[in-house]
Amino acid sequence: MPEKTVTVNRRARHEYHIIETFEAGIELKGTEVKSLRAGKANLQDSFARVENGELLLYNMHISPYDQGNRFNHEPKRARRLLMHKQEVLRLLGKVREKGFSLIPLRVYFKNGWAKVELALARGKKLYDRREDIAERDARREMERARKGSGFS
Repeated sequence: MPEKTVTVNRRARHEYHIIETFEAGIELKGTEVKSLRAGKANLQDSFARVENGELLLYNMHISPYDQGNRFNHEPKRARRLLMHKQEVLRLLGKVREKGFSLIPLRVYFKNGWAKVELALARGKKLYDRREDIAERDARREMERARKGSGFS
């Protein structure tokens, strides 16, 4: 069964250097799964943190399910991420290092289970972002020139 991507955090690759990626399950309640399947989620400004030996995802917005009732969920509640204890402890050690953060890159369904792709990331400085933009613009210009000159 192929993976179905629900949402992608596009700003993450722009604002952070991605060091390593991990896969974690999400503990969801009630109608959250139906909202996710409908694609009503947003990862903007979300982050993960290790607290009391548990991995928690903050600021991920899952819209309330339209056909839900009074038992609908809180859209921005903290959600527990499911990983093996050893992996969580390893992440805790790495996050304690200077400048590392846990940033969700995307949410997707894999074999019917909701998953989050987490990245161990270090924030980019302003000059790094400018370099990336200049590099992307140069690549775009080369593509335009190549297409315009008739070469394929």
